[in-house]
Amino acid sequence: MKENYLRGAYLKEGGQAGYPFDLPAVRDLEALRFRKPVSFFIGENGSGKSTILEGLAVCMGFNPEGGSRNFHFSTQDTHSALGANLTPVRGPFRPKDGFFLRAESYYTLSSELERLEENGAPGLLQGYGGKSLHARSHGEGFLALMMNRFRGSGLYLMDEPESALSPSRQLSLISLIHQLVRADSQFIIATHSPLLMAYPEADIFEFSEAGIRKVDYRDTEHYRLTRDFLNNPERSLRILMGEEK
Repeated sequence: MKENYLRGAYLKEGGQAGYPFDLPAVRDLEALRFRKPVSFFIGENGSGKSTILEGLAVCMGFNPEGGSRNFHFSTQDTHSALGANLTPVRGPFRPKDGFFLRAESYYTLSSELERLEENGAPGLLQGYGGKSLHARSHGEGFLALMMNRFRGSGLYLMDEPESALSPSRQLSLISLIHQLVRADSQFIIATHSPLLMAYPEADIFEFSEAGIRKVDYRDTEHYRLTRDFLNNPERSLRILMGEEK
């Protein structure tokens, strides 16, 4: 893939005040430049990574609660005004496929697929593995959706996909991402998983009170904490339990 479909985004002139525009990451939005086919957003809860991911999805035409550009379901209007105030910086080519996958709205997405199948879109579930996602375990359904629905030459935005996946299934997801990258796809993923963010040649953007900065994998807190814990879990637990300093 020579050029990304989405290179970045910027705030429109006359942007609003208050949340989420007062988040340091939003104020530093122009630090996001997508030069590699896989980009990760990392940071503590509340740092703005999911908010910005949602804003990018909305400004690229995706449903705020997830799905493809053809989905228009809404259960509760909780998305921020950021997406409506962003202008995307597009590459020279348009994606042929795309999907916005949110862990928090996966159940609603699965229900919407069933509703569409029953009301005018027979055969829709064939593109998602051939049966209702509700008929699978959470992790199986998550992986089935990505393996069957993500077709390549696409822009895929995912918010914490690891939440439903075991470590072995996260490794399967890495393999799937690589296959799709080789098929001219771009991924932007908000995650806490040190397994996923190990994907080689990815850009990792860390969100914090200081704004947004690009970091190396081994400099992330996720990597360091996981490494230190696994190197000596007994001592790590003693320290956590106040039995050792």
